[in-house]
Amino acid sequence: YHVIALDTREDFEIRFPRVEGYTQAVRNRVTVRDWNAIPTLKIQEGDYPQFVDTHPYSLDATGTTGARGPGRTAELTMQPYNKGLRVQKGIFQMAAGLTESYLSQAQGTVPAHVLFPQLVPIVERFVKHHVTFPSTSTLKQLFTAPFYGWAIERLVQHIVPDESAGEAPELPRFELQRPEGSTADVDYWTSKETRPTQKSHVNYLVADTTKWEQQAGYYIERHKSVLAYVKNAGLGFAVPYLHDGQTHDYLPDFILRLASESGQRHLILETKGYDPLDEVKEAAARRWCAAVNADGRYGQWDFAMARRMEDVPFLIDNAFSASLVS
Repeated sequence: YHVIALDTREDFEIRFPRVEGYTQAVRNRVTVRDWNAIPTLKIQEGDYPQFVDTHPYSLDATGTTGARGPGRTAELTMQPYNKGLRVQKGIFQMAAGLTESYLSQAQGTVPAHVLFPQLVPIVERFVKHHVTFPSTSTLKQLFTAPFYGWAIERLVQHIVPDESAGEAPELPRFELQRPEGSTADVDYWTSKETRPTQKSHVNYLVADTTKWEQQAGYYIERHKSVLAYVKNAGLGFAVPYLHDGQTHDYLPDFILRLASESGQRHLILETKGYDPLDEVKEAAARRWCAAVNADGRYGQWDFAMARRMEDVPFLIDNAFSASLVS
């Protein structure tokens, strides 16, 4: 199938910014954008070893190493580490790491000695209310790898300028070579299952699943508040997020343009089954929307995640109602 934007449907064109990161100009005060949006860090049973057996290595005749050296097997546990660490000390260490990580990414003039005292209570609240761990572990496990790094990643993506204290909002950093994308750019071939569209600039809806996206497309096509939509395939629309020390691209399923009396209004819609990073991706999408909305050049954007297909019409209704209020 040749998937392409149709010249006869230019009225359905959707334009979007290509965001590669964010800029902040903090002078004194920071805050957390939304505590409810911070993903919970879950230390699962079996994510890390309770103990490790060690044994001296030796070389065989071919030079290959093996655990056959002389000496006894020794058992290493986390007990000595846990015994020497207090949770409050771990919180201060994490706040120091968060300060360093934040200052390495954000633009602004806030000095470390002003930032650190603000981050200590933020880290403390995160540790107390946004971390879960099994009964076989302790909260002290949070301050070891990889959980320590994951906690800082979650927090650094939610620390924003405190606008109530007079700070300028966080803004998007657009790609230099291609700051804007459009449905007019879609042009590719596929052997995947497709469905013809009516309200889309693109002629086909290309499904990556057996039924979820097709059902979502059915609801979207029929919804009276949807003026245009596009499936995010061959479109190049991505939301950046940080995980495991690296920047990744999250590709939401749909972009919808909604009827609105206050200008351009868009909804990023995700149809999500099980994904261990769904909270991280949702938080990244909401950060994207907040920054693009603050910039103002691309209208207003919102994000919704449908975990059941029958929720799609209601999520569109909610986004449309929000457009009437704004």
